[in-house]
Formats: sequence, C-alpha cells, structure tokens
Amino acid sequence: MARSVNFTVGNRRIRSGKTNYRTRLRLLKSSMPRLVVRKSLKNTLAQVVEYQQVGDKVIVAADARMLKGFGWKGSPGNMPSAYLVGLLVGKRAKEKGMRSMILDIGQNKSVKGSRVYAVLKGVVDAGISVPHSDAVIPDDSRIKGEHIASFAGLLGDKARKAFACYEKQGVAPKDLPMLVEQVKKSILGT
Repeated sequence: MARSVNFTVGNRRIRSGKTNYRTRLRLLKSSMPRLVVRKSLKNTLAQVVEYQQVGDKVIVAADARMLKGFGWKGSPGNMPSAYLVGLLVGKRAKEKGMRSMILDIGQNKSVKGSRVYAVLKGVVDAGISVPHSDAVIPDDSRIKGEHIASFAGLLGDKARKAFACYEKQGVAPKDLPMLVEQVKKSILGT
C-alpha cells in the first residue's frame, strides 16, 4: 500500500497488461486502418479498426468460429484456421474498399511463423497491402496444415485419441490440407 501523499495510480489498462499506449500512439499516428489480431487457445480473432474521436470503430471482423459456415471442420485454434480467418477478413475489407492497413498485434509477442502472422498472410493473399517482412510469414506447408497431418501419421494408433475432435467432426487429420484448399475456395467464391 502506498504511504506517500504523492502516489498516483496508473491507468487500469496498463496495470492489467492490456494496452501499451506508446505502441498504440505510434500505430494511430500512421492514420491507416489497423488490422487487429488477437488469439486464444481455441480461437483467432481479426478486426479492421479505424480510429475516431469517440472511440475506435470496427469496420470488419471475423473469427475462427465463423469458418464453420464455409465448411471448416478442423480446430479453430490452429495455424490453418488463422490463415483462413485472415483471408476472410481481407476479402471483407477489400469489399469495403480498403487497400492498405497496418498490423496491430497488441500484447502478443512477435514470434516468427506464429498464428498472428498466418492471419497477416491471409490478409495479404486477399489483396490488401500490409507492410511486413517475408521472414516472419509461416511456410506454406504449415498454413495448409501439412505439419498436423504428418504429426498424426507419426502417432499411428495414438492419433485416434489425440485427434478425437477432428474425428468427431468427420475429418481425418491427413485430409486437413485438402480441407484448407476447399474452405479457401469457398471463402474466395471460386
């Protein structure tokens, strides 16, 4: 407990680790719409947000649970679903007339090849210009889910228990790369 008369309590969002205001100010000074990416263990959320005086305005949003409408039967918290979320947000942003934006990863750590950058790859593949380095983008094999299919093959008989959620949805882990391509075509409408 503070005993000094001069003690001041900091901002609540800084204390709880939700907002870094220096980074936010730098992003806002660019005066470009922000591609906001947030992730949890079972979901990936992507939004296109514009700054306004009264508060940020969400222009377009998508999360991994929306992919079921496009035929996605895999896990909503993996690399292929993050890519497809980015593709969906990018397509919707392009329909709204947006051409470029800047990436806002918030309090997520910048890890090369992570789900955050899989979302970025999806947005770029949809035709939106986002400044980035190609070194951080995950490999195409990981985006297609080939690493999941090969891991399931290594497990052999134990794969049935480890990938029970896939089997419950009616998809085998080895068929995941093919499923990613089908959902991608469904999102793009080709």
